Amino acid sequence: MTVSTGTSFPPLQGADGIFPAGCPSRTVLDHVSSKWGVLVLVALWNGPQRWSELRRRAEGISEKMLAQTLKTLEGDGFLHRDAQPVIPPRVDYSLSGRGRELVAVLLPLVTWIAEHADEIVNSPGAAGSAEAAEAPHGQTQP
Repeated sequence: MTVSTGTSFPPLQGADGIFPAGCPSRTVLDHVSSKWGVLVLVALWNGPQRWSELRRRAEGISEKMLAQTLKTLEGDGFLHRDAQPVIPPRVDYSLSGRGRELVAVLLPLVTWIAEHADEIVNSPGAAGSAEAAEAPHGQTQP
């Protein structure tokens, strides 16, 4: 059985590689598409920031999660970590060239989400709305 949406989309250019379970692109996709990964990357778009600035900017992130996210993104080559030998210690984080390239692609998505979030979250049937909470699993209210 073939299902047609009636809309024709161009083939994915180079994106077929994300579908196999063992593909390394899945790991990278997981790192950069996590809630905290996206927020940290976008926060660094306007220039280097210190740990405390990032923590304030990404409201709600725990110290442990910020440390883990920064370490992961640095390991993937998206961030530079600049530890300066001063007292008190000072560490600045900034985007690498690869990180800037990635954030340039993420910004339209983040902008779209910011523009539509209220409408999506507050629409009837949205996850977390009263209507959705009252409907049996997998069913919508009439």
